[in-house]
Amino acid sequence: MHIHILGICGTFMAGVALLARAAGHTVSGCDAGVYPPMSTQLAEAGIALREGYDPSQLAEFQPDMIVVGNVMSRGRPIIEEMLNRNLAYASGPAWLADHVLRDRHVLAVAGTHGKTSTSSLLAWILEYAGREPGFLIGGIPANFGQSARLGTTPLFVVEADEYDTAFFDKRSKFVHYRPRTLILNNLEFDHADIFPDLAAIQRQFHHLLRTVPGNGLIVTNGQDPNLAEVLNMGCWTPVERFGIGDWEARTLTPEGSAFEVYHQGSLQGRAEWTQLGAHNVQNALAALAAARHVGIPVTEAIAALAGFQGVKRRLEARGTVNGVTVYDDFAHHPTAIATTLAGLRARVGDQPIIAVLEPRSNTMKLGVFKDSLAPALALADRVVLYQAPDLGWDLGAVVTALGARGQVCHSLEDTLAAIHAQAQPGTQVLIMSNGGFGGIHERLLQALNTTSAPH
Repeated sequence: MHIHILGICGTFMAGVALLARAAGHTVSGCDAGVYPPMSTQLAEAGIALREGYDPSQLAEFQPDMIVVGNVMSRGRPIIEEMLNRNLAYASGPAWLADHVLRDRHVLAVAGTHGKTSTSSLLAWILEYAGREPGFLIGGIPANFGQSARLGTTPLFVVEADEYDTAFFDKRSKFVHYRPRTLILNNLEFDHADIFPDLAAIQRQFHHLLRTVPGNGLIVTNGQDPNLAEVLNMGCWTPVERFGIGDWEARTLTPEGSAFEVYHQGSLQGRAEWTQLGAHNVQNALAALAAARHVGIPVTEAIAALAGFQGVKRRLEARGTVNGVTVYDDFAHHPTAIATTLAGLRARVGDQPIIAVLEPRSNTMKLGVFKDSLAPALALADRVVLYQAPDLGWDLGAVVTALGARGQVCHSLEDTLAAIHAQAQPGTQVLIMSNGGFGGIHERLLQALNTTSAPH
């Protein structure tokens, strides 16, 4: 079968493409922005890519099935051509459910924050235990070097996103996956372009709960009242709670690099790993609980943590030049920004941190979090905010709240110059965006490398 994927360079759709190719299908695709790392990963898999959405692609490839990404909308010529010609089409989640997940034991990870890290960690624990799972993750786990694979056993780990499915299916993606093991990390208001309020998101999460069988398991954050409300709407599956309840941790180091694991009050072992922050300790507890549900002994799962290499773009150190360390992080929600900063602060102590933020997500562009940004950035010594032309609101109020610590830049060049001017030996530069940010990470490292040590 020839499958043509519209919007193929998004992390989810690229994963679908890799799985389809691995299953033996001919795969091609297109996107408005075909760029690394996804374009490289796809090309290496033998997947033909086209820039843009010209309808001529449909005549060129003559696909048997068109998989439609949720970036596509009515009015695009390629969509109108597809509909007018009555071509076969499906959403990415629906195709995944029908062709990959149907006969698998699906372990899904849902929540506002931590989905990618927890999915990667769970897949690694299963791999370490010799279970060779399949997975589809919205990032690239360093242990695997790819965002998706079919695997060789019934186990399949999927990052379960609450964003909508397609222009013709406004349910959350995760309702398609029918997990047998479900992690609920946390729940906050997000995706303001899709959901009017928190209750609307909770309703979708409850739809997800309705799909988990009675002989499955729900692993939920025992400290999250919003998730408690979802469970109170109706639950037909056994529940284990982490943080407070069945699974708890006692951290042994300020940055969370060592901690003890307790299950129902009984010490299971001591974990040591390279990840930072209290939030990652909670992610680990959730993954341990899910792994235990599919037969991985807790002691073996704890041992796996030491070998976990993290995820690209999750507090990823991109380099150190002249004593200045540059990190790349995907954080784009105030809670994620605050927890990432807390983890870095615990590691570096009183070394200066420059936080650089591009408010880029659809919710950020709507200004929903504008009053939460300054408090989220409290642990940074200096803050550089990039006012992109399409942001839609003025960052000036955030800078006012930050006082002398903050400044706004209106171009990438000015942003780069502002960071460079403030960076001293020992400075930690934390760059946060859910996009490419104009390659500012490498540009900063090159600028630091081609000048004398900053002062």
